[in-house]
Amino acid sequence: MIDKSNKILSNPGYCSFYFFYFCHMKFSFKNDYSEGCHPEILQALLRHNLDQQAGYGEDAYSLEAKQIIREKAGNPEAAVYLVSGGTQANLLVISSILRPYQCAISAATGHILNNETGAIEATGHKILGIEKEDGKLTPEDIIPVLESHRNVPHQVMPKLVYISNSTELGTVYTFAELEALSVFCKKHKLYLFMDGARLGHGLTAETSDLTLEKVASLTDIFYLGGTKNGALIGEAIVISNTELQEDFAYSIKQKGALLAKGRILGIQFLELMKNDLYFDLARHANRQAAKIRKAMGERHVRFLSETCTNQIFPVLPDDLILKLAEKFDFYVWKKVGENHSAIRLITSWNTPDEPVEELIAMIREEL
Repeated sequence: MIDKSNKILSNPGYCSFYFFYFCHMKFSFKNDYSEGCHPEILQALLRHNLDQQAGYGEDAYSLEAKQIIREKAGNPEAAVYLVSGGTQANLLVISSILRPYQCAISAATGHILNNETGAIEATGHKILGIEKEDGKLTPEDIIPVLESHRNVPHQVMPKLVYISNSTELGTVYTFAELEALSVFCKKHKLYLFMDGARLGHGLTAETSDLTLEKVASLTDIFYLGGTKNGALIGEAIVISNTELQEDFAYSIKQKGALLAKGRILGIQFLELMKNDLYFDLARHANRQAAKIRKAMGERHVRFLSETCTNQIFPVLPDDLILKLAEKFDFYVWKKVGENHSAIRLITSWNTPDEPVEELIAMIREEL
């Protein structure tokens, strides 16, 4: 049993504080999955460890978690599947619903195009990339792609539009933007698939007017990312389009994504969803990033993209970046001009105040 009186174990933020200050480790702003999982999830895994349950996602925890997700999505007919990771979710969805001669459309910054080692292409499906500074697609972006692929049957057939919310650049879709995409896709018989690895952060962004129900009603398929929002592992795929639900389970099994101990995923999503812990954790990550963004803005730092989620991309002098790297881990995203570069800073569900305040202090001192 976990001793709740031990503040290192019971306080999510204290763990990072402890290692950051007492073990002299550099604090990481590289990603939002450096930590294990939220203590409530760990406690639930321990609490139910010896319970005997059915396998392959038929355990009581998975079934209850799926039902809660359907209710929160406002779609009792949705099919929900729990899988281990985001790349796996993208691969399963795209490879299962596209025919061999069909392809996907994505922003050039899309995760499936740049960060999945050609996983989609390895299944025989081409990805058509569109350059977008903000990482978001619009109907106007997609029209030229459709028009340039009319040489039937000599070219691949565009069939799926892949988007992310929040995007790889930390930007978010508005309701109007997503609705316009949804209407366009239906008109042109395209599937609309939302990568939700950071959907919690996108939905709880201060500028967001989207809800889980709206996402479910406007997309054919989306998923709720747990890996980057407090879970050990796990993504919840939600299929709203009933035509795409049939036989999806076969793809999950065939591609090695159906866990015998599916309870591991079910327990985690049950804890994340039942009391809205999922959204609370995302809000915390967004708030911590907002503190850094505000402090940098006060020093007239410019950003690659205007974001209100847990990802920010400040453009800083290269010599300052070297100083920051002595105390913090982060990615240098791209070179901007001769003496400046953009870095990526990501806060997580567990990012405590102390390293945020120290980073802010360095920025104020140096700029």
